[in-house]
Amino acid sequence: MPSISRCSLPEVRINFSKSKIQEGGNLTFECQVSGNPTPNVSWRTDELSSTFSTQRIWGSTLELVLSLTNVSSKDNLRNLTCEAENQAGPREDMVQLDIEFPVQILFLRDAVQQHYWCFPFAVDGNPAPSFTWLYNGKTLNETAYAYTQFITDSSDGSVKHGCLFLNKPTHINNGDYTLIVENKLGRDEATATGMFMDNPFDPLDDPEGVIPVPTTKSDMDVTENSQSRVFVVSVAVGLAVFACTFLLIMVLVINKCGQHSKFGIHRSSVLGTEDDLAVSLRFMNFGTSPPSSDEDSGLSSFVENPQYFCGIIKDKDMCVQHIKRQDIVLKWELGEGAFGKVYLAECANLSPDSDKMLVAIKTLKDANESTRQDFQREAELLTVLQHQHIVRFYGVCTDGEPLAMVFEYMRHGDLNRFLRAHGPDARILEESKMPPMGQLTLPQMLQIAAQIASGMVYLASLHFVHRDLATRNCLVGEGLVVKIGDFGMSRDIYSTDYYRVGGRTMLPIRWMPPESIMYRKFTTESDIWSFGVVLWEIFTYGKQPWYQLSNSEAIECITQGRELERPRTCPKEVYLLMQGCWQREPQQRMIIKDIHGRLLALVKNPPVYLDILG
Repeated sequence: MPSISRCSLPEVRINFSKSKIQEGGNLTFECQVSGNPTPNVSWRTDELSSTFSTQRIWGSTLELVLSLTNVSSKDNLRNLTCEAENQAGPREDMVQLDIEFPVQILFLRDAVQQHYWCFPFAVDGNPAPSFTWLYNGKTLNETAYAYTQFITDSSDGSVKHGCLFLNKPTHINNGDYTLIVENKLGRDEATATGMFMDNPFDPLDDPEGVIPVPTTKSDMDVTENSQSRVFVVSVAVGLAVFACTFLLIMVLVINKCGQHSKFGIHRSSVLGTEDDLAVSLRFMNFGTSPPSSDEDSGLSSFVENPQYFCGIIKDKDMCVQHIKRQDIVLKWELGEGAFGKVYLAECANLSPDSDKMLVAIKTLKDANESTRQDFQREAELLTVLQHQHIVRFYGVCTDGEPLAMVFEYMRHGDLNRFLRAHGPDARILEESKMPPMGQLTLPQMLQIAAQIASGMVYLASLHFVHRDLATRNCLVGEGLVVKIGDFGMSRDIYSTDYYRVGGRTMLPIRWMPPESIMYRKFTTESDIWSFGVVLWEIFTYGKQPWYQLSNSEAIECITQGRELERPRTCPKEVYLLMQGCWQREPQQRMIIKDIHGRLLALVKNPPVYLDILG
């Protein structure tokens, strides 16, 4: 047996003139091997799809030639390995194939809903192709809301897997999405369909042109006889006379809108039966009173000019602005309430200072005659409610179905979620995705409370009962601006905050005083009790009142006179305000104007508070 000292590991080297070639061409690779004793040599060809042959050549070194003919694109990026082994051990060398071929789309599938909506695709081609998307035949510009993302997988070779992601698309994004890929050797395209939601408006202004509009004269138009022309002229004259008469009637009706009203605001009244709390149409979750039976009938349908319909509230002439549907472009769905969906939208012609602005659109599904009348009364009422701490109401869109109301958009959403996102437990709740403002400070919490109190002072001045005041029903905008008014979604998102009574009635019992729980009595004083609970929510960073108790246990505590404990981060001065709101006898509770004044004083001169336990 030869001495081990005379053995040497094989030396392996692959020689080639080129490794890049177009599909269908030929390639040759020489594997030169030396070593003592003479190594065994082989090419690893198990996975090759191309036709190949090998040839052994003896000389000063051993050569094993690998010839590939009619190379296949399936071998692109495949590693060709030459292996050599003798008694001293194994060695190998490797080269990667670079086979160019026309791009092709392996698949493009219709949109599927994941975290975002995704059009999955797979594309293969070498050189790497360019990607272009078309939406209904027009170039789709990729943004933060529509973008291509590739999924890296080393086992795919040259195949590129990925998705066209759409973030919260609505009906305006429905349609055909075409992927076009191209490299220097070819081009391919495929189309998939995205159906994200039904059009919440009826298709009167269908951008695809479902309603045909004639653009050229037909042969019948050219050859029409004089009798037809006389008929058309007669119809036109008749329509003109009708239009003049109709306009005259409209003017008379509008002039009368100061004399009749079907809607009024009554002090501290309850809205109908107990089920009205759940089923009455209140777009801003404000409690209102129905008209009494002896009031004049007034307006029973919309009177438009066509920009407004009008009514009278508290002897004030006011008109509800009508917003054209063509000025509204929905962006995405924000949520769904008991009466319809809410969308983020872009609206034109609302403000003289800007061409377009973001708004929240609340739609009314399944509108019958009764809900239409409620819709009108709500619109009239909301038009009257104008205050810097009440969510602004811009107007209505009544072109077709569904009916819609347009409100200002409050970027940071509801106050309850905002408090949790800026509290000590934000990471536990995974609600810290907002801009890194950090934990709310005492002055900021006082500022939030004072703003809500300001809005409630305004409502109380109108003898107006809210009936569902809570942080979930307040909204937060830029600069920590807080306003009262939600979009009816809280009973779905915060369902555990409500107690179901008698089948359909949902009562926010944890925010209600004893007289509201036991007798369904809602007054300005019951709103004061709820405001005290709102203060408690603010200073607990959004905790649920009586969170340690069930609904029935919470009712028992409230009706027996127990109070919520002082939050750890709450100064004594603020807790005294809470207790002033929670007096059992309604007439003994503080009035909202005094509460607001004290909060303003605390904002200007915040109390020094030391969290001893913290």
